[in-house]
Amino acid sequence: MEMESGKQRGPDGSGNRRATHGAPRTRLTRRGRIAVWSGAVLAVGLIAVAGTAAWVYQDLNGNIHSADVDNKVGGGRPVNSSPGSKNILVVGSDSRAGDNAKYGSGLTTMQSDTLMVLHLAANRKWATVVSLPRDSWVAIPACDRGNGSRSAAHHFKINEAFAIGGTSGEIAGAAACTIKTVEQNTGLRIDHFMSVDFQGFKGMVNALDGIEVCPEAAIHDTKAHLDLEAGCQTVKDEKALGYVRTRYSIGDSSDLGRIGRQQEFMEALAAKAQTRLTSPKALYGFLDSATESLTTDKELAGIKPLSGLASEIKGIPGDRLTFLTVPNYVRELDVPTDKANVVWQYPQAADLFTALAKDEEVDKERLTADSKDPVYAHTVRVQVLNGTGVPGRAAKVADTLRTAGFTVTGVGNAPEHTKRTTVTHPPGLRAAAEVLASRLPGGVAREDAQAAPGVVTLTVGPDFDALR
Repeated sequence: MEMESGKQRGPDGSGNRRATHGAPRTRLTRRGRIAVWSGAVLAVGLIAVAGTAAWVYQDLNGNIHSADVDNKVGGGRPVNSSPGSKNILVVGSDSRAGDNAKYGSGLTTMQSDTLMVLHLAANRKWATVVSLPRDSWVAIPACDRGNGSRSAAHHFKINEAFAIGGTSGEIAGAAACTIKTVEQNTGLRIDHFMSVDFQGFKGMVNALDGIEVCPEAAIHDTKAHLDLEAGCQTVKDEKALGYVRTRYSIGDSSDLGRIGRQQEFMEALAAKAQTRLTSPKALYGFLDSATESLTTDKELAGIKPLSGLASEIKGIPGDRLTFLTVPNYVRELDVPTDKANVVWQYPQAADLFTALAKDEEVDKERLTADSKDPVYAHTVRVQVLNGTGVPGRAAKVADTLRTAGFTVTGVGNAPEHTKRTTVTHPPGLRAAAEVLASRLPGGVAREDAQAAPGVVTLTVGPDFDALR
């Protein structure tokens, strides 16, 4: 769900907005942003007032599944450089098992359909939610499949990590591989994990007697099992699920477009929940579905810790709660044969994640302005020099750069060995050099008047591991 700030009017000219088929909106009200998160707080409050419904608390608390994630992620993780802050990975999952089996032809593995990182500042005065498009082309580290085998490190869509780790059907493994992938590509230390299954989403919608959507054109999507006529109508059950899943039969068929529609739907759901959850029956049905489909790491597994988290989010001022999507562009611009994926835009993506790692509030307007004129990887011409003394090292790194879309002009040996990987450039190529340097953890582009003209020089040291 892509959720961004910035005021916008609804289709009828009012401030009230409905879930629509048109271009993605760009704002969730403060209430809409926190409504789902604060549901547990609301439930505990009402139960306490009732005084006779302790069993309800226990029932809901028992619904929440826990996953032992830390023992599966392994070592080599980023250091938490901002003690007190929290990074929470939120996944909307689609297991393809049981009631979900009908969605996705030929797919039998667990799938992640929505992926976000929530950063809570150490002082709890601001927070940022970053959406990671599921079609993001990233490095997937080697992961345990949960069936006795281990995958090899490779590049693919970011949501594949959930499927790899969840090969055996256990969400702990799916979460662990996803955390490893997000940490490797962002440099952020993930502190907590939450996953909500599609079927729980459907139950929440049904508990509210459906959500109104207003598609501007008819939608017929066999993959999402959805047939909707144009115009405003209330959807629930499979139609509600199909609406948030539909992609190829609507708009530009992109995952980014679907993120926008999910955003609209979730805002409508949150707004209706605020007005309808005064009924004990509706409240219980809503929270029963929400908690039954929820899996978290062990520390968050329970109404009490989730209530505490919701309270922290609720206390953040509306103008300090920022929603954005990692800067990106279609990978086809770097690799013409790839028409299905997006790549993160550098150095802007690295700047975003570095700021969050340091617990620095992101200036969304500046990030947006800096992202308007991307320097595509294929326009960056790179010569790779081997400074390690290990034969073939430059050629191997060159292959990594080509996979990432860079144009490699040649490989060779550095005049002398080096302890650290460096990026140098002649005058006039600073922007191109920064695109490459930002892909290296701690990388810095340095201007050198003696550098080879017309190219960025990457001198590989023994510290080179992989591009992020």
